[in-house]
Amino acid sequence: MKLVRFGRNGHEKPGLIDTAGHLRDLSGHVESIGWNEFSPQGLKRLAALRADSLPLVPGKPRLGVPFTGISKIIAIGLNYSDHAHESGMAAPAEPVLFMKATTCINGPTDAIMMPPSSVKTDWEVELGIVIGREARRVSRKNALDYVAGYCVVHDVSEREYQLEHGGQWDKGKGCDTYGPIGPWLVSRDEVSDPQRLHLWLEVNGERMQDGNTSDMIFPCDELVSYVSRFMTLLPGDVISTGTPKGVGMGRKPQRFLKAGDIVKLGIDGLGEQRQLVKGG
Repeated sequence: MKLVRFGRNGHEKPGLIDTAGHLRDLSGHVESIGWNEFSPQGLKRLAALRADSLPLVPGKPRLGVPFTGISKIIAIGLNYSDHAHESGMAAPAEPVLFMKATTCINGPTDAIMMPPSSVKTDWEVELGIVIGREARRVSRKNALDYVAGYCVVHDVSEREYQLEHGGQWDKGKGCDTYGPIGPWLVSRDEVSDPQRLHLWLEVNGERMQDGNTSDMIFPCDELVSYVSRFMTLLPGDVISTGTPKGVGMGRKPQRFLKAGDIVKLGIDGLGEQRQLVKGG
């Protein structure tokens, strides 16, 4: 299933995308897309509904973050060797973890609002793993059983904040609007192999990133198991799994986002995002 939330920011209704690509209204059956809906039992109940019997949603309403209940976003740094190389860093021996503040969460087509002092806002397309049930010290063998589905994440990053002000990376990762998620939460049963997904990103129509999740250093099952050793993963938590090469910081000369830029990104089968950059 491709689950969504649609409507004005703060007033979204639950929906799904049917096999023909049409938006259907789920509000007659559930109040939102949250913990109950993407639990194993909740997904089973939704899958039993006939999509063609649900009301069609007219027009093209705004799509918000496709689910609620995100208690934390755990991001993985340098998880593609080509990106580590372009960043001038060694490929890690273990996953590099950092956090993105939940206040950075943004809809997939909402504007990116750069802080007034930002001069190095960068782009990163990433596969997001959405946890479906509580996971604590789970084995790699069983790790994907704890996954509700997958989504597109844009790990927008302010490189000056991240790398030139000391301390941890988090300060460059958690600016307001720097965490677009969506447009869909695609249930795990529709993603036959999360390690064979094409992902890409364009700025003003120019292809910047073009990669495949098969190039991850640490694959999805290993990441879920690894992160669950250090913290309990709750339903709705997102693991953002890293980005391939092509970020602005790695270009020669470096290139960063500016007001008026249009960023488009997507992952095969998981949908596309589009953002206008403002502020700065």
